[in-house]
Amino acid sequence: MNRPEDPGSPGSPGSPGSPGVPVELRPYLTELVGRTRAVCGADLVSVLAVGSVALGDYRHGRSDVDVTVVVAPGLPAPALTELAGALRHPGLRCPAAGLELVVYDADFAARPSGEAGYLLDLNTGDGLPGKVSCDPAGAQPFWYVIDRSVARQCGLALYGPPARRVVAAPEHPVLLGALRASVREHEEGEGHLADNRVLNGCRSLMFCRTGRWLPKRRAATAVAGAEPAFRALLAAALRSFERPRAEALPLPRDEVRAFLKRVAEGVEEARAAAAGGAAPR
Repeated sequence: MNRPEDPGSPGSPGSPGSPGVPVELRPYLTELVGRTRAVCGADLVSVLAVGSVALGDYRHGRSDVDVTVVVAPGLPAPALTELAGALRHPGLRCPAAGLELVVYDADFAARPSGEAGYLLDLNTGDGLPGKVSCDPAGAQPFWYVIDRSVARQCGLALYGPPARRVVAAPEHPVLLGALRASVREHEEGEGHLADNRVLNGCRSLMFCRTGRWLPKRRAATAVAGAEPAFRALLAAALRSFERPRAEALPLPRDEVRAFLKRVAEGVEEARAAAAGGAAPR
């Protein structure tokens, strides 16, 4: 496997100092990449910013920072434990609401899959319940399938080759199934802010309609234009999203449920169209 000799200097494209990275995160991500390189050495392939950073919708004080790490096959298991320790908050203080970092074997990442498939799943930070898992058995795969789809579309390389060279796009029917599972999770609502449930629903609905991932706020604006019955709810969700997590606004439960039911219908429509061979509009 070819590995980059130089990830780029700060300020260059594809580095933690590049213009695509929010200024509030640049020192943190520079240190994260440095520690990841120190632990993984020559087995490190790529470090990618995904999620809100990649989509250009990062909200400081509200958003997580999502990172995908790709490593060469055969990285020793103790290195994963060491990496989790090196990146865990507050030893490495996360300035975002939290860090959600997933490590994949390069062979797994390079092929389409509907599995979770991670080597390490690390959640850490003031705004997240801590998690360190090296066993994907029992994990809900849809989170990881969706994240890999976002990474494939717009992942921002912080180190190593770009996302399109190391992360495969999930197959479309598999991805739509993951979206349906995601909507089901948000319908139940436990552990999720109401505004995130609504805005993630907007993003899912717009993906079904366009085949592209949009930032939450842009997706909500687009859905509001097409779904006038939900405009007031979407406007309230956007107002809440501008606030810190601890100050999120309550949203009417019945309206949230009704909207997520509409999202579920949209996903099922897309699944039926895909089964019939139709591509997203």
